[in-house]
Amino acid sequence: QAHKDRRPPLLPPLASRLNSMRARSDLLPDGEAPADVLGLLARQARVRGLSLADLNYPQHLEGRTPAEVRRALVSAGLRAGAVALRFPEARFRQGVMAHFDSAVRDDAVSMAVKGCEWAQALNASDVVIWPQFDGFDYHFQADYVAMADRAADAYAVVADRCGDLGVRVSLEPKPTDEKSRFGLLGSTAAALRLVERVGRPNFGLTLDVGHMLLAGENPAQSAAETAAAGRLFGLHLNDAHVRLGAEDGLAFASIHADASLELVYWLQRSSFGDAGEHLYFDTFPLNEDPVAEAEANVEVLEALWDVAARLDDAGLAAAIGKHDALGAREALRRAKRVTMSMA
Repeated sequence: QAHKDRRPPLLPPLASRLNSMRARSDLLPDGEAPADVLGLLARQARVRGLSLADLNYPQHLEGRTPAEVRRALVSAGLRAGAVALRFPEARFRQGVMAHFDSAVRDDAVSMAVKGCEWAQALNASDVVIWPQFDGFDYHFQADYVAMADRAADAYAVVADRCGDLGVRVSLEPKPTDEKSRFGLLGSTAAALRLVERVGRPNFGLTLDVGHMLLAGENPAQSAAETAAAGRLFGLHLNDAHVRLGAEDGLAFASIHADASLELVYWLQRSSFGDAGEHLYFDTFPLNEDPVAEAEANVEVLEALWDVAARLDDAGLAAAIGKHDALGAREALRRAKRVTMSMA
Protein backbone atom coordinates (compact mmCIF):
# COMPACT_ATOMS: atom_id res chain seq x y z
CA GLN A 1 0.00 0.00 0.00
CA ALA A 2 2.87 2.34 0.76
CA HIS A 3 3.97 2.15 -2.86
CA LYS A 4 0.55 2.59 -4.50
CA ASP A 5 0.92 6.35 -5.05
CA ARG A 6 4.54 6.24 -6.16
CA ARG A 7 5.11 7.43 -9.71
CA PRO A 8 6.60 4.78 -12.02
CA PRO A 9 10.30 5.50 -12.59
CA LEU A 10 11.15 6.91 -16.00
CA LEU A 11 13.29 4.83 -18.34
CA PRO A 12 16.62 6.63 -18.84
CA PRO A 13 17.67 7.69 -22.35
CA LEU A 14 19.03 4.88 -24.50
CA ALA A 15 22.04 4.51 -26.80
CA SER A 16 23.44 1.49 -28.62
CA ARG A 17 26.82 0.40 -29.95
CA LEU A 18 27.45 2.38 -33.12
CA ASN A 19 29.95 -0.08 -34.61
CA SER A 20 27.24 -2.77 -34.60
CA MET A 21 25.75 -0.88 -37.53
CA ARG A 22 28.56 -2.32 -39.67
CA ALA A 23 27.05 -5.82 -39.35
CA ARG A 24 24.98 -7.50 -42.06
CA SER A 25 25.77 -5.03 -44.81
CA ASP A 26 23.98 -7.44 -47.16
CA LEU A 27 20.70 -6.10 -45.76
CA LEU A 28 21.48 -2.61 -47.02
CA PRO A 29 20.75 -1.34 -50.53
CA ASP A 30 23.37 -2.75 -52.91
CA GLY A 31 24.92 -4.54 -49.92
CA GLU A 32 27.08 -1.52 -49.12
CA ALA A 33 28.36 -1.13 -45.57
CA PRO A 34 28.30 2.33 -43.99
CA ALA A 35 31.57 3.89 -45.10
CA ASP A 36 32.12 6.13 -42.09
CA VAL A 37 30.64 7.42 -38.85
CA LEU A 38 28.11 9.49 -40.76
CA GLY A 39 26.80 6.35 -42.43
CA LEU A 40 26.74 4.49 -39.12
CA LEU A 41 24.65 7.26 -37.56
CA ALA A 42 22.29 7.24 -40.54
CA ARG A 43 21.71 3.50 -40.13
CA GLN A 44 21.28 3.74 -36.37
CA ALA A 45 18.63 6.41 -36.92
CA ARG A 46 16.34 3.57 -38.05
CA VAL A 47 16.34 2.01 -34.56
CA ARG A 48 13.13 2.87 -32.73
CA GLY A 49 13.61 3.80 -29.07
CA LEU A 50 17.10 5.31 -29.17
CA SER A 51 17.65 8.98 -28.44
CA LEU A 52 21.44 9.08 -27.94
CA ALA A 53 24.58 7.99 -29.76
CA ASP A 54 27.91 7.26 -28.06
CA LEU A 55 30.88 7.97 -30.31
CA ASN A 56 34.43 6.60 -30.09
CA TYR A 57 37.47 8.85 -30.06
CA PRO A 58 39.61 8.83 -32.12
CA GLN A 59 37.96 6.06 -34.17
CA HIS A 60 34.77 7.89 -35.14
CA LEU A 61 35.84 11.50 -34.77
CA GLU A 62 39.39 11.97 -36.01
CA GLY A 63 39.44 14.01 -39.20
CA ARG A 64 35.93 15.36 -38.56
CA THR A 65 34.79 18.69 -37.22
CA PRO A 66 32.32 19.06 -34.35
CA ALA A 67 29.94 20.95 -36.63
CA GLU A 68 29.96 18.09 -39.13
CA VAL A 69 29.22 15.50 -36.45
CA ARG A 70 26.52 17.68 -34.88
CA ARG A 71 24.79 17.96 -38.26
CA ALA A 72 24.90 14.17 -38.66
CA LEU A 73 23.40 13.69 -35.20
CA VAL A 74 20.60 16.15 -35.93
CA SER A 75 19.91 14.43 -39.24
CA ALA A 76 19.70 11.08 -37.41
CA GLY A 77 17.40 12.51 -34.74
CA LEU A 78 19.96 11.67 -32.04
CA ARG A 79 22.00 13.52 -29.42
CA ALA A 80 25.52 12.70 -28.27
CA GLY A 81 25.43 10.68 -25.06
CA ALA A 82 29.12 10.07 -24.38
CA VAL A 83 32.51 9.96 -26.05
CA ALA A 84 34.32 6.65 -25.50
CA LEU A 85 38.10 6.46 -25.76
CA ARG A 86 39.75 3.78 -27.91
CA PHE A 87 43.49 3.86 -27.32
CA PRO A 88 45.54 2.94 -30.44
CA GLU A 89 47.36 -0.33 -29.81
CA ALA A 90 50.57 0.71 -31.57
CA ARG A 91 51.25 3.40 -28.99
CA PHE A 92 49.58 1.95 -25.89
CA ARG A 93 50.11 -1.83 -26.19
CA GLN A 94 51.99 -2.00 -22.85
CA GLY A 95 49.70 0.27 -20.90
CA VAL A 96 47.69 3.47 -20.80
CA MET A 97 47.29 5.42 -17.56
CA ALA A 98 49.42 2.85 -15.69
CA HIS A 99 52.22 2.64 -18.29
CA PHE A 100 55.74 2.55 -16.86
CA ASP A 101 56.87 5.30 -19.27
CA SER A 102 55.73 8.77 -18.21
CA ALA A 103 55.78 9.97 -21.84
CA VAL A 104 53.21 7.35 -22.79
CA ARG A 105 51.08 8.23 -19.76
CA ASP A 106 51.22 11.88 -20.79
CA ASP A 107 50.00 10.91 -24.26
CA ALA A 108 47.14 8.93 -22.71
CA VAL A 109 46.16 11.90 -20.55
CA SER A 110 46.29 14.24 -23.56
CA MET A 111 44.12 11.85 -25.57
CA ALA A 112 41.58 11.67 -22.75
CA VAL A 113 41.45 15.46 -22.51
CA LYS A 114 40.97 15.66 -26.27
CA GLY A 115 38.04 13.27 -25.87
CA CYS A 116 36.61 15.63 -23.25
CA GLU A 117 36.97 18.55 -25.65
CA TRP A 118 34.95 16.56 -28.18
CA ALA A 119 32.35 15.75 -25.53
CA GLN A 120 32.02 19.42 -24.66
CA ALA A 121 31.71 20.36 -28.35
CA LEU A 122 28.99 17.73 -28.89
CA ASN A 123 27.22 18.54 -25.60
CA ALA A 124 27.85 15.02 -24.30
CA SER A 125 27.99 14.62 -20.54
CA ASP A 126 30.69 11.97 -20.17
CA VAL A 127 33.93 10.60 -21.53
CA VAL A 128 34.13 6.84 -20.96
CA ILE A 129 37.63 5.41 -20.52
CA TRP A 130 38.16 1.70 -21.05
CA PRO A 131 41.86 1.20 -20.18
CA GLN A 132 42.13 -1.94 -22.31
CA PHE A 133 45.91 -2.25 -22.12
CA ASP A 134 46.41 -1.54 -18.40
CA GLY A 135 47.10 -5.00 -17.02
CA PHE A 136 49.45 -7.94 -17.25
CA ASP A 137 49.69 -11.48 -18.62
CA TYR A 138 52.26 -13.24 -16.43
CA HIS A 139 53.17 -13.61 -12.79
CA PHE A 140 56.15 -11.44 -11.77
CA GLN A 141 55.51 -9.17 -14.78
CA ALA A 142 53.97 -6.18 -12.99
CA ASP A 143 54.48 -3.98 -9.97
CA TYR A 144 50.81 -3.84 -8.93
CA VAL A 145 51.25 -1.09 -6.37
CA ALA A 146 53.22 1.15 -8.72
CA MET A 147 50.69 0.59 -11.51
CA ALA A 148 47.84 1.65 -9.22
CA ASP A 149 49.81 4.71 -8.08
CA ARG A 150 50.52 5.80 -11.65
CA ALA A 151 46.92 5.25 -12.72
CA ALA A 152 45.52 7.22 -9.78
CA ASP A 153 47.81 10.17 -10.50
CA ALA A 154 46.97 10.16 -14.22
CA TYR A 155 43.21 9.92 -13.68
CA ALA A 156 43.35 12.80 -11.21
CA VAL A 157 44.93 14.99 -13.90
CA VAL A 158 42.33 13.86 -16.47
CA ALA A 159 39.43 14.48 -14.09
CA ASP A 160 40.70 17.96 -13.21
CA ARG A 161 41.26 19.04 -16.81
CA CYS A 162 37.97 17.57 -17.99
CA GLY A 163 36.16 19.06 -15.02
CA ASP A 164 37.26 22.48 -16.24
CA LEU A 165 35.35 21.65 -19.45
CA GLY A 166 32.23 20.56 -17.56
CA VAL A 167 32.68 16.92 -18.56
CA ARG A 168 32.55 13.85 -16.31
CA VAL A 169 35.13 11.08 -16.65
CA SER A 170 33.75 7.57 -16.34
CA LEU A 171 36.05 4.58 -15.97
CA GLU A 172 34.87 1.28 -17.50
CA PRO A 173 36.55 -1.64 -15.65
CA LYS A 174 37.07 -5.04 -17.27
CA PRO A 175 38.73 -7.90 -15.39
CA THR A 176 40.24 -9.72 -18.39
CA ASP A 177 40.75 -9.15 -22.07
CA GLU A 178 42.76 -10.75 -24.86
CA LYS A 179 45.06 -7.71 -24.68
CA SER A 180 45.49 -7.98 -20.88
CA ARG A 181 44.72 -11.37 -19.36
CA PHE A 182 44.56 -9.69 -15.96
CA GLY A 183 43.19 -6.17 -15.96
CA LEU A 184 44.52 -3.68 -13.45
CA LEU A 185 40.93 -3.22 -12.26
CA GLY A 186 39.84 -6.81 -11.73
CA SER A 187 36.49 -6.04 -10.12
CA THR A 188 33.97 -3.30 -9.51
CA ALA A 189 35.28 -3.04 -5.94
CA ALA A 190 38.83 -2.43 -7.19
CA ALA A 191 37.56 0.22 -9.59
CA LEU A 192 35.59 1.91 -6.80
CA ARG A 193 38.70 1.98 -4.62
CA LEU A 194 40.56 3.75 -7.40
CA VAL A 195 37.72 6.24 -7.84
CA GLU A 196 37.70 6.97 -4.12
CA ARG A 197 41.45 7.39 -4.15
CA VAL A 198 41.30 9.90 -7.02
CA GLY A 199 38.56 11.69 -5.10
CA ARG A 200 37.19 13.96 -7.82
CA PRO A 201 33.41 14.57 -8.00
CA ASN A 202 33.39 14.20 -11.80
CA PHE A 203 35.19 10.83 -11.74
CA GLY A 204 33.06 7.67 -11.56
CA LEU A 205 32.29 4.35 -13.21
CA THR A 206 30.51 2.96 -16.23
CA LEU A 207 29.71 -0.67 -15.52
CA ASP A 208 29.25 -3.32 -18.22
CA VAL A 209 27.08 -6.40 -17.61
CA GLY A 210 29.43 -8.70 -19.54
CA HIS A 211 32.47 -7.37 -17.69
CA MET A 212 30.78 -7.89 -14.33
CA LEU A 213 29.87 -11.45 -15.28
CA LEU A 214 33.49 -12.07 -16.32
CA ALA A 215 34.51 -10.90 -12.83
CA GLY A 216 32.13 -13.39 -11.22
CA GLU A 217 29.93 -10.59 -9.91
CA ASN A 218 26.18 -10.17 -9.56
CA PRO A 219 25.53 -7.14 -11.80
CA ALA A 220 22.68 -5.87 -9.63
CA GLN A 221 24.86 -5.87 -6.50
CA SER A 222 27.74 -4.12 -8.23
CA ALA A 223 25.44 -1.49 -9.72
CA ALA A 224 23.62 -0.94 -6.42
CA GLU A 225 26.83 -0.48 -4.44
CA THR A 226 28.31 1.85 -7.06
CA ALA A 227 25.12 3.91 -7.17
CA ALA A 228 25.01 4.07 -3.37
CA ALA A 229 28.50 5.58 -3.49
CA GLY A 230 27.24 8.17 -5.99
CA ARG A 231 29.62 6.91 -8.67
CA LEU A 232 27.42 5.06 -11.19
CA PHE A 233 27.80 7.34 -14.20
CA GLY A 234 26.70 4.83 -16.85
CA LEU A 235 25.75 1.24 -17.58
CA HIS A 236 26.38 -0.95 -20.63
CA LEU A 237 23.70 -3.59 -21.14
CA ASN A 238 24.37 -6.96 -22.80
CA ASP A 239 24.54 -10.63 -21.78
CA ALA A 240 27.06 -13.47 -21.96
CA HIS A 241 27.56 -17.20 -21.50
CA VAL A 242 30.90 -16.27 -19.86
CA ARG A 243 32.85 -19.15 -21.24
CA LEU A 244 36.63 -18.82 -21.09
CA GLY A 245 37.85 -15.85 -23.05
CA ALA A 246 34.39 -14.82 -24.27
CA GLU A 247 32.55 -11.68 -23.26
CA ASP A 248 29.98 -12.51 -26.00
CA GLY A 249 28.04 -9.24 -26.16
CA LEU A 250 24.76 -11.07 -26.65
CA ALA A 251 21.33 -9.44 -26.64
CA PHE A 252 20.36 -8.00 -23.25
CA ALA A 253 18.63 -10.48 -20.89
CA SER A 254 18.93 -13.29 -23.44
CA ILE A 255 20.91 -15.55 -21.07
CA HIS A 256 20.58 -14.20 -17.52
CA ALA A 257 16.94 -13.12 -17.48
CA ASP A 258 16.40 -12.89 -13.72
CA ALA A 259 19.78 -11.26 -13.15
CA SER A 260 18.90 -8.69 -15.80
CA LEU A 261 15.54 -7.99 -14.15
CA GLU A 262 17.23 -7.59 -10.76
CA LEU A 263 19.71 -5.17 -12.30
CA VAL A 264 16.85 -3.08 -13.71
CA TYR A 265 15.09 -3.17 -10.32
CA TRP A 266 18.16 -1.79 -8.57
CA LEU A 267 18.62 0.86 -11.21
CA GLN A 268 15.12 2.04 -10.33
CA ARG A 269 15.76 1.86 -6.59
CA SER A 270 18.97 3.83 -7.12
CA SER A 271 17.14 6.52 -9.15
CA PHE A 272 19.50 5.90 -12.04
CA GLY A 273 18.89 8.46 -14.76
CA ASP A 274 17.75 11.24 -12.45
CA ALA A 275 21.10 13.00 -12.85
CA GLY A 276 21.13 12.60 -16.63
CA GLU A 277 22.77 9.16 -16.85
CA HIS A 278 21.86 6.98 -19.81
CA LEU A 279 21.85 3.29 -20.67
CA TYR A 280 23.87 1.87 -23.58
CA PHE A 281 23.41 -1.46 -25.36
CA ASP A 282 26.94 -2.81 -25.80
CA THR A 283 26.08 -5.84 -27.93
CA PHE A 284 27.81 -7.50 -30.88
CA PRO A 285 25.32 -8.84 -33.44
CA LEU A 286 27.10 -11.13 -35.90
CA ASN A 287 24.38 -12.84 -37.91
CA GLU A 288 21.44 -10.66 -36.90
CA ASP A 289 20.14 -7.49 -38.54
CA PRO A 290 21.78 -4.87 -36.24
CA VAL A 291 18.79 -2.54 -36.47
CA ALA A 292 16.35 -5.32 -35.51
CA GLU A 293 18.72 -6.51 -32.75
CA ALA A 294 18.95 -3.01 -31.26
CA GLU A 295 15.17 -2.60 -31.39
CA ALA A 296 14.73 -5.98 -29.69
CA ASN A 297 17.05 -4.81 -26.89
CA VAL A 298 14.93 -1.69 -26.43
CA GLU A 299 11.71 -3.72 -26.29
CA VAL A 300 13.14 -6.21 -23.78
CA LEU A 301 14.40 -3.41 -21.55
CA GLU A 302 11.05 -1.62 -21.69
CA ALA A 303 9.29 -4.84 -20.68
CA LEU A 304 11.71 -5.47 -17.80
CA TRP A 305 11.39 -1.85 -16.71
CA ASP A 306 7.61 -2.26 -16.47
CA VAL A 307 7.92 -5.49 -14.45
CA ALA A 308 10.54 -4.00 -12.13
CA ALA A 309 8.29 -1.01 -11.41
CA ARG A 310 5.63 -3.41 -10.07
CA LEU A 311 7.88 -5.60 -7.93
CA ASP A 312 7.57 -3.71 -4.64
CA ASP A 313 3.78 -3.58 -4.94
CA ALA A 314 3.94 -7.33 -5.47
CA GLY A 315 5.79 -7.75 -2.17
CA LEU A 316 9.45 -7.78 -3.17
CA ALA A 317 10.63 -5.03 -0.80
CA ALA A 318 9.01 -6.82 2.12
CA ALA A 319 10.60 -10.12 1.07
CA ILE A 320 14.04 -8.54 0.73
CA GLY A 321 13.63 -6.97 4.17
CA LYS A 322 13.23 -10.47 5.63
CA HIS A 323 15.89 -12.06 3.37
CA ASP A 324 13.07 -14.29 2.09
CA ALA A 325 14.13 -15.91 -1.21
CA LEU A 326 10.86 -17.81 -1.69
CA GLY A 327 8.82 -14.68 -0.98
CA ALA A 328 10.92 -12.82 -3.52
CA ARG A 329 10.23 -15.50 -6.13
CA GLU A 330 6.51 -15.22 -5.45
CA ALA A 331 6.70 -11.43 -5.84
CA LEU A 332 8.38 -11.92 -9.22
CA ARG A 333 5.58 -14.23 -10.34
CA ARG A 334 2.90 -11.77 -9.16
CA ALA A 335 4.51 -8.81 -10.91
CA LYS A 336 4.92 -10.75 -14.15
CA ARG A 337 1.28 -11.90 -14.03
CA VAL A 338 0.07 -8.33 -13.52
CA THR A 339 2.22 -7.06 -16.37
CA MET A 340 0.99 -9.81 -18.71
CA SER A 341 -2.64 -9.14 -17.81
CA MET A 342 -2.20 -5.47 -18.72
CA ALA A 343 -0.47 -6.18 -22.03
